[in-house]
Amino acid sequence: MKKYLAEMIGTFVLVLMGCGSAIFAGIGVGTTGYGVTTLGVAMAFGLSVVAMAYTIGNISGCHINPAITLGVWSSGRMSGREAGGYMLFQCIGAILASFVLWILVHTGNQAGIEAVFNDTTTTGANSFMPGNIVPAFIAEMVFTFIFVLVVLGSTDQKKGAGNFAGLAIGLTLVLVHIACIPITGTSVNPARSLGPAIFAAIEGNAQPIAQLWLFIVAPFIGAIISSYVWKLIGSKD
Repeated sequence: MKKYLAEMIGTFVLVLMGCGSAIFAGIGVGTTGYGVTTLGVAMAFGLSVVAMAYTIGNISGCHINPAITLGVWSSGRMSGREAGGYMLFQCIGAILASFVLWILVHTGNQAGIEAVFNDTTTTGANSFMPGNIVPAFIAEMVFTFIFVLVVLGSTDQKKGAGNFAGLAIGLTLVLVHIACIPITGTSVNPARSLGPAIFAAIEGNAQPIAQLWLFIVAPFIGAIISSYVWKLIGSKD
């Protein structure tokens, strides 16, 4: 149970900090002027992973992402039952974090509520423009493939990066966000997409929830591919 709670807390922190930076960047532009840039949002997600990796890494492995859990399971490093528990608690953590962000917005800058929760670029919810389903799917699949491959390689018991694994993984997530934010807002994490999409729907924006399937299917496919690629290149000669 400790592993599941650690995954819930880790995912909670990731979504709270990462999506929170995107949400309040949206409020900042046009109101307080304190909005952060794409690089700032990317750093928020990456640094959240680094922080959690060195906090709960020795407890659960710090997946905080169903796609990573799927890749780890597909690589034979964990059982299907444990993987299912990880995914469930990751989704719970993401939903709880989105709820906290929803409360913060609704008890704070009331003038910014409509702009924040009806604009998919500032809810923290992932989406893509109509007609861009192919590039969105490819981006989420390929960037998840890269991200999970780094996770599998850097955490490998014999060939991994040891104590530097958390740093490598976090910095890779920064790079992924820098490249992918203009395309989909960057998910590469189904739980991270689920929580914000639910609260975007509550606020009347149905697009993120309608497109949620892509942010589940594409990352999962990318994760499965990365597990097979790592088995190929990381196996004994």
